[in-house]
Amino acid sequence: MSNSKFTAGVISEMEKNYIHRLASKGTRIDGRKFDEIRPLKITKGYVERAEGSALVELGNTKVLVGIKIEPGAPFPDTPNSGILATNAELAPLASPTFEPGPPGEEAVELARVVDRGIREGHAIDLEKLVIEEGENVWVVFVDIHVLDYDGNLFDASGYGALAALANAMVPASKHELGDDFKLPVQHYPVPVTFGKIGDWMVADPNLDEESIASARLTVTTNEEGHINAMQKGLSGTFTYEEVQKVINMSMDIGRKVREIILGDSDGKED
Repeated sequence: MSNSKFTAGVISEMEKNYIHRLASKGTRIDGRKFDEIRPLKITKGYVERAEGSALVELGNTKVLVGIKIEPGAPFPDTPNSGILATNAELAPLASPTFEPGPPGEEAVELARVVDRGIREGHAIDLEKLVIEEGENVWVVFVDIHVLDYDGNLFDASGYGALAALANAMVPASKHELGDDFKLPVQHYPVPVTFGKIGDWMVADPNLDEESIASARLTVTTNEEGHINAMQKGLSGTFTYEEVQKVINMSMDIGRKVREIILGDSDGKED
């Protein structure tokens, strides 16, 4: 969406020219390489009362993801499968461009991109969440709360969702349905977003880079090197060669991020 609040930062022509000039020299406004993401820190179990949670700090972008799991009726067309539901909230305190009220287009888009990566990447074995086929299944709610917005909410939210799911417990005993058990996470699809600035593709665009990008592409890949989802944004275009380049870079970055998500302690990528 060319008029998205995700790209609504105000930036002067002088700053735009400066970012383009740096890109032509192979560098970026914060000194990163084109295929380098910002410092990443993931704190798992941030909210003790949630079934699973994670706080993600990607540069100055900060996102909190919480997991709630409760029993419910399955969808009629998938009686032998649990349910995944993803929601996003863009709190006004996170950015002056975010407004109070019900979820707008930007929040819906964010939730949809994160949900698609998890769902198409078969991150959760939903068939193991059946309590009674056709009658009762576990419903997994992924709630994304943006705390501070400085660009690239898609990746920060995706990392948080995966990390939160990875440490989530199904509260079976709470509902008198047996013993608690770990949520059956079987794959780790990691999203990596690129912004196109001039003729260059930059990974994990910050807010200034998002503001002048002509196109955006998010590629989600799993630990087996499979492409699980792709989402294009903004009005610009990518050539076939550019898409191939982005896919290759996303796989390399995804492997590093996945190691942090799977780490036993807080992960940091500096």
